Parts: sequence; structure tokens; C-alpha cells
Amino acid sequence: MRPCPEAEQAILRAHAEGRCWRAHEVLGAHPTTLDGVAGTRFAVWAPNARRVGVAGDFNGWDGQRTPLRPSDHGVWSGFAPNVGKGAFYKFEIETRGGDVRLKADPYAFRAEAPPRTASIVEGLPGPARRLVAKPASDPRREPMSIYEVHLPSWRRNAEEGFRSLDYLELADQLAPYAKDMGFTHIELMPIAEHPFGGSWGYQPTALFAPTARLGSPEAFRTFVQRCHAEGLGVILDWVPGHFPSDEHGLAMFDGEHLYEHADPREGRHPDWDTLIYNYGRWEVRSFLLSSALFWLERYGVDALRVDAVASMLYRNYSRRPGQWLPNRHGGVENLEAIEFLQALNTALYAEQPGAFTAAEESTAWPGVSHPTDAGGLGFGFKWNMGWMHDTLAYISRDPVHRRHHQDELTFGLLYAFSENFILPLSHDEVTHGKGSLLAKMPGDTWRRLANLRAYLAFMWTHPGKKLLFMGGELAQEREWDHEASLDWRLLDQPGHAGVQRLVRDLNGLYRTLPALHERDCEPEGFQWIDTGDRAASVLSYIRRGADPDDLVIVVCNFTPVVRRGYRVGAPNAGRYLERLNSDSRHYGGGDVGNGGGVEAEATPANGLPYSLRLTLPPLAVLVLQPEHGGGGVRR
Repeated sequence: MRPCPEAEQAILRAHAEGRCWRAHEVLGAHPTTLDGVAGTRFAVWAPNARRVGVAGDFNGWDGQRTPLRPSDHGVWSGFAPNVGKGAFYKFEIETRGGDVRLKADPYAFRAEAPPRTASIVEGLPGPARRLVAKPASDPRREPMSIYEVHLPSWRRNAEEGFRSLDYLELADQLAPYAKDMGFTHIELMPIAEHPFGGSWGYQPTALFAPTARLGSPEAFRTFVQRCHAEGLGVILDWVPGHFPSDEHGLAMFDGEHLYEHADPREGRHPDWDTLIYNYGRWEVRSFLLSSALFWLERYGVDALRVDAVASMLYRNYSRRPGQWLPNRHGGVENLEAIEFLQALNTALYAEQPGAFTAAEESTAWPGVSHPTDAGGLGFGFKWNMGWMHDTLAYISRDPVHRRHHQDELTFGLLYAFSENFILPLSHDEVTHGKGSLLAKMPGDTWRRLANLRAYLAFMWTHPGKKLLFMGGELAQEREWDHEASLDWRLLDQPGHAGVQRLVRDLNGLYRTLPALHERDCEPEGFQWIDTGDRAASVLSYIRRGADPDDLVIVVCNFTPVVRRGYRVGAPNAGRYLERLNSDSRHYGGGDVGNGGGVEAEATPANGLPYSLRLTLPPLAVLVLQPEHGGGGVRR
């Protein structure tokens, strides 16, 4: 149902002023009834057009047979009788220069599956519930373990030509799998319609339409609902940083540079040869703000992960001198993009209590996850790209050389609490020739698997929320291929099945032990025991929950040497239980350990009043908890 005429005018005014979150309630195609006649009302923003009509399968693709009328806000609109849900259409736009072009609807709720490019009349989806709507909750204090997924390549149907699973099949298979693995959220690489599958969705042309490659909008809605039924939040990768120049899309939409900048020094990405939104244009800002709200409000998505924020923030991003224009103060900052991101986060948190945002931001820009009223960008979380690069560099080294590079593991703690961080092992690290996580590990097969297990255990016990790209839990051997399924057959091999069991148990430990998640974003939740044993490549630290007596000790041995009688400081007396040992036989390890636990001795060490004499398994991580604590995974 469309708003009343007065509400429509208010929305259009807000759209023209850059403060509209619901432009999709007026713009686009909306089935309705006018004077007792069923049809569809069309509206499109094209202020520079000489003429606009709707061309579709209902009028022989002749836009002059279904003309639209202009308004004061640059919007053309009109009613097409007897045109209903399922009709194919585009806007036929005659430019000031007399050219005629067919453009897909920027606000379409449904699009044809590529390579076809028409929009489809669908109607505005009804409001949907999110998994969590607790305004008083603090996601920084809650466990967050994210399974990042490229839906078309997660699993394929071998009996039907290895086609991608559709939304309903994914609802039946992916959602229960992620729940069984203990993840709290599924993050979807972009599902907004996009012409080039090789972009993985990061070059979208329809910011309101789930890709038709995998089914209908209603089927996608069912997928989200099934995730919620399994207790999983859904995070959607959302791309407001750029768009492709395909002829049917936003580029030169009405014959002028409408959505993008005219000057390529501002309007074209040198890395991706895509176009950059003009964040200083109010109607463009309203378009993007409306898209953000749409996915949260109409599909029940729980969070947005905003892609490529660094490329939005800097005018000189990936540009050489002379290839970019400074801002009005002569600086490199994109002031309009900053204002847009602050407006996005301010309004989203106000409009959708319980939802959150995360930024993929790879620079040292200050305050990405700080409140806007304190000068920050207002995101809930930021991906910790520095941690990812440093620790992957370390774990990729032969253990004999690690003693010289221990800072690559410890440096991240110097800034670990400057933002609300997510630790990402994302798709970007297992493609473009980088190889899989397992392929990065040195040594023979046993050592590679042990290295991967130790690295994952280090990540899950390190401050910060967790994100693992699909296939990491299988110890995928080959690099990710977006046109093929994950190698599920690897689970027939004990070593790979062991890594999967480890990830499942790490998630269980992380979710049940407050010490491992309640203070992920606070310095009070972390304390080094010892970082100085470089010769042995051993690290030890304490994680604490909101109750400082709720703690675990983590000891990491990053060499293939068993170390017996290794003394580690402890804050309390009593018995410490071995909650997790990544060398357990259950994970494919050698089962070297401490018999399930060890008694603290009244021998001070590492500045602590007690100590533990431990057997450290090779290339492994131990998690130990005072016996009076609760929860955890026992092996």
C-alpha cells in the first residue's frame, strides 16, 4: 500500500533534501488500485530528462504508450492500468540531447536474473522481524561468531549439473549447518542484484532487489526467517561505495551524471573501473539511506556490513598525484562521504533498535566505531584488517623463523581496544592467488593442519568478535572458487573433520565462557602473562569477563616441540581444567596434554602469585579455567 498523497509529497520533499529513509515507499513500481482499476503506479527520479515513459511486456516495450508526468522534485510518475505483479519493465528516458535509453528501475524490488536486465513489478515487501530487537542490549558484550558465506558457491547440487542451491534449499541446509557449528551470525556477501557474477555481488545495480539467481524475494525472506528460527542473526554485505557502469544501470541515468560525479577524478574508481556515488547530492544520499533501512525493515536483516569504507573516506584512495581533487579545505578527506556515513549510522540506530553496523575499513582512520556525537563515524564495529595481515604473516612462516617475528602476534594488542573490532578471516584472504588458509601453513600435512588449528584457537581466544569465511572450517585445500562448491568431501579425511570439530568446539567455548566474549572490546578483559619467550615461540595471557574473577588462561606454543614442565603464571590457587586443547585426538592432533587439568603451585611466576607446570603440546593452544568456573568444552 502506497502512502496517501500528503505523505507522498512529504517523502518526495525529504528525498530532495537528503533526509529520506523511505523513498522506496513512493519511488519505483507499486501495484495499487485507482478509481476501482487495478494497476501499478510508477515513479522515477530523472530531473534532466526531456521525456520519461514505462516500457514493458505489457505495451510492446514502447515507453511512449505509457508516459509519465514530471513533478517539482524532478520525479516523473504515472499510473498504468491492468499492469500487475510479475510484469517486466524499464524506464524509457529521452535525454535533453534527444537520445533514448532504457534503464532498470533503481528502486525495483525484483529484477530479472542476469544476463537479462529488466525490472519486475513486485510490490513493497511487508515489515519483517529481526532476530534481536533489544535496544538496551550491548552487542559488544555478547558473543559474536560470524560465518561469512558466498551463497552461490557454499554447496552445489551435484545431481543437477552442480547448480547453486536456491534460497529455500539454503534455508534447509545452510541455516541448520551454521547453527550446528555454533556460529551466532551468518554474513552474506552481497545479494543485491548484480550483472557480473565474478564481482561476487560487490558491483550491484539494484540495491533493493535480492538476486534472482537464487530465487524470488519471498524465498529470500524465507531464508532470513529460517536463520532466525535457528537462532542465527543475518548480516548483509551492503555496497554504497561504488556501482558498475552497465548501460541499464545508474550511469548517466537521465543523460547527465545523476548518481555519480561528472569529473572522473571524483567519480571513477581506478581499482575497479566503477563509478562513485555523489554523496553531496541530496537525492543520492536519500537513495542510499533508503536502501539501508529497506533490508533491515522489510527483510528482517539484523546488521549491515558496509563494504570498502576506506575507499569512501579518502579522495586520493588508490590515486596518484594529479588524479584526485582535494576537498574544500585542501585535504584528502571526502567530507561528503563522512557526513553520509555519520547520517547513515545515526539514523539506522535510531530507526532500528537492536540492529548494528560494521565497517570494512583498512586504514588508521580514527573513531570508525565511535559515536557520531564524539566525532566518530558511528559504526558498531570495525574489521581489524591489521590484525589479520600481521597474524597471517606470522603463521605462514616456518616455525624456525617465528622467534624473530613474535611482534606480529603481539602488536595488535597495542590498539585492540581503540575500536570495537571484528577479527576477520574473510574471503579476500583465500582468493586472487593467496591460496586457502591451509595452503598458507608451512610444513608437511600434519604440521599444516596443526598450525591451522593453533591459529584458529588463537583467534577465538583473542579479544575481538570472530569472522570465518566458509571453507575455513573444512581446512579447504584449494583457493576459493566462486563458480564451484566447497570441497565437502574433505570431511571424509580425519584431519579435515578434526578442524571442523575444533571450530564447532571453539564456538561452544566462546559462547559459554563469559571470559572469552564479555570484554572483547575492553582492555579490562585482557592481560598478558608472558610475551617474552621468543626462543620457544610461546605466548600466554588471561581473558576476563565482566566479573574479573571469571577468567581463563590461554597458552600458545607455535613450534612443533613438546615442552614439558613449562611454567606459566596464574592469578589464583586451585585446580585449572583443560577446557580446550587444539592437539586433542578429537581434532586430529597427537593428544599431548595435561590429563584434563593441573593444580596451581604456590610458586610465583610472570608477576603472578601462583603458577602452573604444564606440558605444552606442539603447534597447539591450551585454554585453562579455574575449576570453580562453569561452562566450556571438555575433552
